[in-house]
Amino acid sequence: MAKKTSQNHKLSTINILDDHEFLTKLIVGIGEVAEITNIPQRKLRYWQEKGLIKTVDESGTTRRFNYLEIKKILLIKELLDEGFTLEAAANKVEKRIELINSTFKKFKNRHTE
Repeated sequence: MAKKTSQNHKLSTINILDDHEFLTKLIVGIGEVAEITNIPQRKLRYWQEKGLIKTVDESGTTRRFNYLEIKKILLIKELLDEGFTLEAAANKVEKRIELINSTFKKFKNRHTE
């Protein structure tokens, strides 16, 4: 049993954000996102209807989210908890994502020339 505990500890110390294969394949239903983030499904559906978050397959009947959208959900929740309005939180998250994207595009351009 000690071996299994050691393996569990090793897994818990790995930074999951370094697991690019997992993150690119991650697609989670609204129920699981709601459960893990403690954000009610109704609120997630409202955010989607307002265009603040997007589902993976807009034509499907089940709302499913990828890594980037789950990240947005968590960031919006964090800002709401800090006292921002929903609109202000969503705008701030979009600006952060735009900044990150533009920064990494510059890195990509420098390293692929």
